[in-house]
Amino acid sequence: MTQQILTVLGATGSIGCSTLDVVARHPEKFKVFALTGHRQVDVLTAQCVQFQPKYAVVLDDDIAHTLRARLCEQSCATEVLIGVEALCQVASAPEVTAVMAAIVGAAGLLPTMAAARAGKKILLANKESLVMAGALMTRTIAENGAVLLPIDSEHNALYQCLPSCDDTVTGVNVRGVASLTLTASGGPFLHTPIEQLHNITPDEACAHPRWSMGRKISVDSATMMNKGLEVIEAHWLFDVPPEGINVVIHPQSVIHSMVNYVDGSSLAQLGHADMRVPIAHALAHCFSATDRLTSGVDVMRLAQMGSLTFFEPDLVKFVNLRLAFDALRADATGGSAAIVLNASNEVAVDAFLNQRIRFLDIARVNEQALNTLVLGTPNSLDDICAVDAQTRAWATEHIQKVSF
Repeated sequence: MTQQILTVLGATGSIGCSTLDVVARHPEKFKVFALTGHRQVDVLTAQCVQFQPKYAVVLDDDIAHTLRARLCEQSCATEVLIGVEALCQVASAPEVTAVMAAIVGAAGLLPTMAAARAGKKILLANKESLVMAGALMTRTIAENGAVLLPIDSEHNALYQCLPSCDDTVTGVNVRGVASLTLTASGGPFLHTPIEQLHNITPDEACAHPRWSMGRKISVDSATMMNKGLEVIEAHWLFDVPPEGINVVIHPQSVIHSMVNYVDGSSLAQLGHADMRVPIAHALAHCFSATDRLTSGVDVMRLAQMGSLTFFEPDLVKFVNLRLAFDALRADATGGSAAIVLNASNEVAVDAFLNQRIRFLDIARVNEQALNTLVLGTPNSLDDICAVDAQTRAWATEHIQKVSF
């Protein structure tokens, strides 16, 4: 069997580390071509020593200098590259067959698009690529023969429950599908009254009850913006309209999502709250739609799970989820609402983590951005980046000017 040659974008984050954990279990199937990271030099050094990639990419000169010194000490021949252009280079290199796109936020868009243009198999954990550039990304993938395999546990669950297309190993179709149901844990504040959310600290918002994630995505989970972005991502992945996508709160995080069919049946995917499960599924699909790989996660024993509970989401408390549906509907007839929402949210979350605004102010900033900014329909990657930059500038100024 031919090895898959992998670039892992965002190797030092939780998704990247989980990916390499699965890869290490199957050395005969995978070879690592490049690893990229941000500031976790110790982690990236250890990964390079273990997997011996040809390249490691960082964005900062000082980080690169430190990494080169560490690798030299370890007699590791990995070459260190710097910058966004280098990210795109290792995502599109001719040797590479598959790219794990796990850079958090808008920063992941350019290298993911480079992989799509190069016709790679893209294991997509960077939901912002589809939130910001759904139409352009899906068109680029189709035109260049790339393959998109979802990594988010919810979208991977939907992928497994949808029927395959007849003419492609990795595609799905929505014939006979009535709707999609995304499950959400509800985050750390599911049962916290809204009046008690005013003084939530960053550490409290980052204490997710089920998943171990970075601070930005943990805050998004606490505000349910993460689920809102997943709704937009599901629309582009599976070509389902906003009214065909539902969200249900499921605190146990055992059922990851469901596909509801017109005959009244529903297919659900169950699994442990461990990202190695969807990662292993997508890595196996790089070979064949019928392949499965061991992930290091035990099989589920339902008798030990106890009861499973479900709730409707509270859109008064979780305003960001409502805003995501609003943005998706607004963009159905053209526009850039999803780009505005994502960019505003990244600025607002950063402000919250640095204690410049309060927890509930995140949604206030986002709603004001959607109500204020009308920036037209982007037709190119440059247009998308321009809308993103304009929104960030507006949100930064708004936070500085307004007394929250």
